[in-house]
Amino acid sequence: MLQLPKVIGHRGAAAYAPENTLASFQEARRRGATWVEIDVKLTADGVPIVMHDESLKRTMGVDRLVAETPRADLPAGVPTFEQAIACFAELGLGCNVEIKPCEGREVETAHVAVAALRRWWPASLPQPLLSSFKAASLVAAREAAPEFARAILLGKIEENWRARAEEVGAQGVNTNGIKLTAPHAVDIRKAGYALSVYTIDDGDVAKALVGMGVDCIITDAPDVILAAIA
Repeated sequence: MLQLPKVIGHRGAAAYAPENTLASFQEARRRGATWVEIDVKLTADGVPIVMHDESLKRTMGVDRLVAETPRADLPAGVPTFEQAIACFAELGLGCNVEIKPCEGREVETAHVAVAALRRWWPASLPQPLLSSFKAASLVAAREAAPEFARAILLGKIEENWRARAEEVGAQGVNTNGIKLTAPHAVDIRKAGYALSVYTIDDGDVAKALVGMGVDCIITDAPDVILAAIA
């Protein structure tokens, strides 16, 4: 089975620093995280960057779509994927790389992301985990770079969860921890998948999820969750 840490910092340590920034990754490490989760999408000129939203407005205050913005015009706080990987190498952080494509760029984003990992990911770190809500992205990642483990992102566990996981060759399932039921957790673990949940910042909820068999808690507050489940 896929081996993951008990806790992964969501977009770094988003409770304490701006999400998906180098400062957030540094804060996650300072607060005890050994892995972080990030989002990778492409600029207008095809550069992989770390950004969750389609627009720069919420996180950077710039009312412009990422897909229409070339790398040279991005705000200074947005790291490229290359810069993020260099930061992880310096900090000793593993990573769950969510492929977060802009509309219509599902395959392209996956190809660029895995090419970047092959080029820059340091041998000193554990192999990254690729995840996505987009089946097309995970299928493209599997075909281009089968050596990287994959997890399918599911907003909730429905009856076809296993077929969806098998479609993309997933080794893990990442899902909304608040919506996860104990029977589904048991089914996923019995089927041999690593089970991760997002985005849990309450220690008591985290303990209950671990008791249900959850392998990994993705959280904005890694220090809080690490203390709760210690």
